[in-house]
Amino acid sequence: MTDVSAPGPLRRLADLYARALRVLLALSLGILVVPVTMQVISRFVPFIPHFIWTEEMARFLLVWMIMIGSVVGVREAGHFVVDLWPRLTRRQAAALDLVANAAILVLALAFLVWGWEYTEFAWWRISELAELPLWLIHIAWPVSGASWLIFAALHAADALRVLTGRDT
Repeated sequence: MTDVSAPGPLRRLADLYARALRVLLALSLGILVVPVTMQVISRFVPFIPHFIWTEEMARFLLVWMIMIGSVVGVREAGHFVVDLWPRLTRRQAAALDLVANAAILVLALAFLVWGWEYTEFAWWRISELAELPLWLIHIAWPVSGASWLIFAALHAADALRVLTGRDT
């Protein structure tokens, strides 16, 4: 992907958001270790009770980790991109980036629109074991879609600047 850093408040805000997402990703991985470890230990140590909520909590964290990881991947322009033509001019690379980001934008809109419907479906429901509100897990889809929109739009704007010759 093109690597153009146009200064501006929106780009600085997006950079701050990306840093926060990386921290959340690391925290969720660290927290995920706890319920999974508890579940494994309780299976093999007879005097430790079996915690049934740990499986559900691990599933919630895993879904969020995947969705946050995909957003970070879009931000870093590495998740949805495969280099098939490594020797492209800057303008050719920008054109390819524009096509890739257009596809990401379409997928992001789908996640945002239908993800919100998916979240509304779970708004008043709770999980069976941990009795957590299910919207907490379902909202990961529209949040990811909105985040993809932000980062893919910034990458597309960078590619357009290269294609139009406004960036040297």
